[in-house]
Amino acid sequence: MRKQGLSIYYAIGILIALIASTEEISLNTVKAAQPALRVGMELSYPPFEMTDTAGRPEGISVELAKSLGKYLGRTIIIENIAFDGLIPALRTGTIDCIISSMTSTPERAKAIAFSNPYLKTGLTLLVGRNSPILSPDDITKTGVRIAVKLGTSAHKYAAQQLKDANVFVLDMESAAVLEVMQGKVDAFIYDSLSVYRHHRRHPKTTRAILNPFHQETWAIGLRKQDVALLQSINEFLQEFKDAGGFEKLGETFLSEEKGYFKANNIPFYF
Repeated sequence: MRKQGLSIYYAIGILIALIASTEEISLNTVKAAQPALRVGMELSYPPFEMTDTAGRPEGISVELAKSLGKYLGRTIIIENIAFDGLIPALRTGTIDCIISSMTSTPERAKAIAFSNPYLKTGLTLLVGRNSPILSPDDITKTGVRIAVKLGTSAHKYAAQQLKDANVFVLDMESAAVLEVMQGKVDAFIYDSLSVYRHHRRHPKTTRAILNPFHQETWAIGLRKQDVALLQSINEFLQEFKDAGGFEKLGETFLSEEKGYFKANNIPFYF
C-alpha cells in the first residue's frame, strides 16, 4: 500500500509538471506569435532618427521605438522611408506606425490617426549671416526667398501663410542649409533644435532665430482602424513619461541643447 501511494503521488507530480510545462509553452507560443511592429522613420534627422557608423538605426526615435516594442511584447523592425513617403506607406500597410518627428496637423489627421503628443516644438528660422531677416515678421514680406523641406509642416505653413514669399521646396534638409549658407535663400524654416544644431555647425555663415513663431507637437502616426494599438501606445507614452524615459533620452542625446535652450528661455522639447 505504501508503494502504491507513493506511485500515485509520483504520477500526480508528473501530471502537474506536465500541465505547468504546457502552460509555459503556450505562453511562449503566444509571445512568439506576436507579429513584429514595423516602425517607419526617415533616418536622416539626428539626433532623433539617424544611423551609427555601421549603418544601424539609432537616435531618440529609435530608442523610443525599442521601448514601445518591449511594452507591447513585440519585435521592432525599423523601415527607413523618405519623410514624404511615410504616410502613404502607413496607409498601404507597409508599416504599422510612424515615429519620425512628425507634427500632428489637422491635414495629416484627415488621413491617419495620431497618438497623444509626446513632444512640443515650433517652427524657427535659420538665416544667412548677411540675410535681411531679423525676425519672423520679415518672412512675410514680398519677394523673400524661403527654403522648406518637402512634406514637412514647414512646407505646409509656407504654402498657406507666406503667399508673397518665393518658396523653394527641397528634398533634403542639407540642401536647404546649403542654400542659406550660400545666400541663395534668405531663410530656412525648420524646428528649433535642428536650426540650433545647423547654426552651431556653421556659425560663420548662419544665424539662428530660435523663438518659435508657430507652435507644434509631435506624435506617433497610426492607421485610423488600429484603435486598440492606439490605446496601447497612449498608455505606453504616459508610463514612459512618468518613469522619466523622456528626461533620460534628453540627457543622453540633447544635454548641450537642453542647457542652451534653458539659459536663453527657449521652449525645450520634452
